[in-house]
Amino acid sequence: MAKKKEEFVKQDEQLQEVNEALTGAGKWIEENSKLISLVVCCIAVVVCAVIAVNTYVIKPKAHEASNENAKAAAYFMAGDYEKALNGDGAECIGFAAIADEYSNQQGELAALYAGICYYEKGEYEQAAEYLKKFSADDLNIDPAARQLLGDAYVELGEYGKAAKSFEAAAESGNELIAPMSLKKAGIVYLHEGEKAKALKAFKAIKANYPQSAEAQDIDKYIEVAE
Repeated sequence: MAKKKEEFVKQDEQLQEVNEALTGAGKWIEENSKLISLVVCCIAVVVCAVIAVNTYVIKPKAHEASNENAKAAAYFMAGDYEKALNGDGAECIGFAAIADEYSNQQGELAALYAGICYYEKGEYEQAAEYLKKFSADDLNIDPAARQLLGDAYVELGEYGKAAKSFEAAAESGNELIAPMSLKKAGIVYLHEGEKAKALKAFKAIKANYPQSAEAQDIDKYIEVAE
């Protein structure tokens, strides 16, 4: 009996340690916001070129949205998430309004930034709503956004949705984000008592990303899940 209690305490301590990892992924997007802006703007340019037949309709809108995003991004980079999100009441309308008004790539970029702002403000339900609007054909940005969406769901206690978001992020195969997302998914599955799914996620890290930071202590997670 004492041995079982000791094992339980050990597992509980391990889970407390790893649960701290559930809320840090959003920082990656914030710290790489300049890269995000650059890459997604490039995507917007390509899209506009492909559909040049609609130049007089789409291009002005994209240019207008890009200008609005630039104004909000200045507040974002300064760490003023409130003004970045909702505007300054003067020249900047904010990411939320841009995302709601524009349906082009600039609108999706604004949705990503709005989601990050809401997440930083601790308003996770709104963060999830805006992050769901974002998608990009990019192996860095899209999985990072999906991982942050998973973090928002964790904060909301919606663990099933969180696990799905983490797994979706892991499907990218991104060497940085995939193992991190797999670990997060595994932790969520452990929290929900789904040890088989947790074990599969942890073993995937060991097999596919042995050089990742997450793989360095993955054996203890595998031990908990077995």
